[in-house]
Amino acid sequence: MSRDLCVEVPAIPEIPVYRIRWADTRQETEQAHALRRAVFCEEQQLFADDDRDAIDDVAQLLVALKTDPDQSPGQGEVVGTVRIHESESGVWYGSRLAVAAPYRRQGRIGATLIRLAVSSAHAIGCRRFLAHVQSQNVPLFRRLHWTTLQEEVLLGRRHHLMVADLNHYPPCHTPLAGLVIEERRAP
Repeated sequence: MSRDLCVEVPAIPEIPVYRIRWADTRQETEQAHALRRAVFCEEQQLFADDDRDAIDDVAQLLVALKTDPDQSPGQGEVVGTVRIHESESGVWYGSRLAVAAPYRRQGRIGATLIRLAVSSAHAIGCRRFLAHVQSQNVPLFRRLHWTTLQEEVLLGRRHHLMVADLNHYPPCHTPLAGLVIEERRAP
């Protein structure tokens, strides 16, 4: 019996939820690119005006949508994003992981974007999933069963080329529905 990572989780009405899924509207794509510019161009100053490149032409964009209880599942504000692409048969990369500053403390948005990125690629033939991870994010990736292959400097910043352990990422065959997580409440 096959385990599928993507399972709908009913939301508790009063608690905002985050739907992590493949982007499928122009509005989501535009919001994701705006978020990437805010993080990689303005905040981190890795790029001058725009971080988009040729990979965006072939990549699948994922988004984390903050959805209020009264909104339909397809609506919401993009508060996180990542892109994935197949560089050669069976070899996939994740890149441009970004979470809006006010939502980084939520703690699960980035991790869930990573899970869906790897699991959805796994469902469509990924045999190896890699990412160039900024050094400050390495502990998160290690907790999520990634291993460093080598350290390097990219765009003037220390990065780790890391590989995901696919045994911890069951295939997700429904990435447009994606995953739902609830906002954590203070005790």
